[in-house]
Amino acid sequence: MPVALLRLELYLPMSQSLKDKRMVLRRLKDRLKASNVAVAEVAHQDVWQRAGLGVVTVASADTVAEQTLSSVLREIERLEPGLVTESRVEYLR
Repeated sequence: MPVALLRLELYLPMSQSLKDKRMVLRRLKDRLKASNVAVAEVAHQDVWQRAGLGVVTVASADTVAEQTLSSVLREIERLEPGLVTESRVEYLR
């Protein structure tokens, strides 16, 4: 049973305050709930235009976890194009 972690670095150029940043992140988190993943802001909490997100899923196989996290990344790009500056997947065993 693999546990997969997607680490994301986001750049929010239009954010002028932490409140603006939180609105964007809340919208993303709300939309990702349907993907059966857990999402948390894990870095850059006090910076207006940067965010570090952790997205975690548990699946029956590596391929299922990879598909889930790929769909999460596609959904983020669809909702907020150009925000993701870096992404990487890790498997926790």
